[in-house]
Amino acid sequence: MPRRFLDTNVLIRLFTRDDPVKAESAAQLLARVARGNERLAISPLVAFEVIFLLHGTYRVPRGQMRDVMKTVISMRGVDLPDKGVWLHALDLYAETAVSFADAFNAAYMKGRGLADIYSWDTDFDRIEGIRRLEPE
Repeated sequence: MPRRFLDTNVLIRLFTRDDPVKAESAAQLLARVARGNERLAISPLVAFEVIFLLHGTYRVPRGQMRDVMKTVISMRGVDLPDKGVWLHALDLYAETAVSFADAFNAAYMKGRGLADIYSWDTDFDRIEGIRRLEPE
């Protein structure tokens, strides 16, 4: 089964459906992945860019964005480093008012057994299990 890299624009077309022909092609591709006929590799930068564009440019609500991204990331035929961190970060992002970068960093920390972070960013105070420390 072939393994190919998936670029940001394919997922954006699928999720926004702003080009129906490309959206259908993207949907067919993911259907092949779901059936186990293809494998896709997604880099962390592609995943981050999709989240950034969906929320910032296309104004997709956090919960909806989380659901569509979790569907893709969770597919067995999709390779993305640290899938568990991404899935946890998507939940934190949807459930809190923090940026995705902060949600990802908190999920990364939790996945590695870290609870303390040096930061002046008070958004970390909203994330359960994270203790923010200010450098002295």
